[in-house]
Amino acid sequence: MRDRFGREINYLRLSVTDLCNLRCLYCMPEEGIPKKEHAAMLTEDEMIRAVEAAASLGITKLRITGGEPLVKKNILSICGRAAAVPGIREVCMTTNGIRLPELAVPLREAGVKRLNISLDTLDPEKYARITRCGKLTDALAGIRAALEAGYDKIKLNAVLIGGFNDDEIEALASLTLRYPLDMRFIELMPMGENGFGKEAYLPYTAVLDRLPELEPTGEEGGAAKLYRLPGCLGNVGLISPIGAHFCGSCNRLRLTADGKLKPCLHSSAEYPIKGLDREGMAEAMKEAILGKPEWHGALDYANRSQSQRSMNRIGG
Repeated sequence: MRDRFGREINYLRLSVTDLCNLRCLYCMPEEGIPKKEHAAMLTEDEMIRAVEAAASLGITKLRITGGEPLVKKNILSICGRAAAVPGIREVCMTTNGIRLPELAVPLREAGVKRLNISLDTLDPEKYARITRCGKLTDALAGIRAALEAGYDKIKLNAVLIGGFNDDEIEALASLTLRYPLDMRFIELMPMGENGFGKEAYLPYTAVLDRLPELEPTGEEGGAAKLYRLPGCLGNVGLISPIGAHFCGSCNRLRLTADGKLKPCLHSSAEYPIKGLDREGMAEAMKEAILGKPEWHGALDYANRSQSQRSMNRIGG
């Protein structure tokens, strides 16, 4: 289905939970979030019904997100059922990787083809600081497990933060020289009160400045501009929601764990679908797609996101 601006919307990001086993500074409050009543959240059957409704409108790609999706007890069942929905060609997942040592193989067997794993730093102390409670060794063990499980594609995501990890750009990018994975740098987005000052908001070009040897691949990378280091095994991706937004080609629709459709990450607009049958969900999705804004508006330190949710309550 196309929106009012001619964009083909073929990608659904489904958040299965807003809970997480980490407390990343740019994503959620230190104290976590109040646990909602079970009745207020989408059930597994409702999630699959929503995937079916999305597929009926031409959605072919599904990304499972959170919070942290791997803290969801029935995550393997959700993934397996979603992957079996007619019309869904690819099921991917975004995760912090902490539980991948035990779940990487079962997830792949359930039909998950690609993984995006968060990795903002290679420094153990900084990892503990940015996650507030995590251990770098756990994240690295998860990445190793994913590599050994043989996924079609593995991408590491680092939020680019001035004064925190901009001194690690070279080290993070060099992972593509040693492993068959992509390293992606994502501009920090001004969402909520994350405590970062103006200096933290670096443009994606900071990576190009630090790595002049990067060469454009000329390949299609979705939201990411793709580059390669000489002799690498994977790409370096640059994602620029602020410095060079990609709203004109945005093909995404988001569904939160409590059943709200978000046509734009940074808009306050939400369309409820919990409790609807498949036809009702499809109609709500049509309305959301046709309500998708042309762009998210100016975003920078002074111009905050209009979303009324923290990132963990939307879906990464």
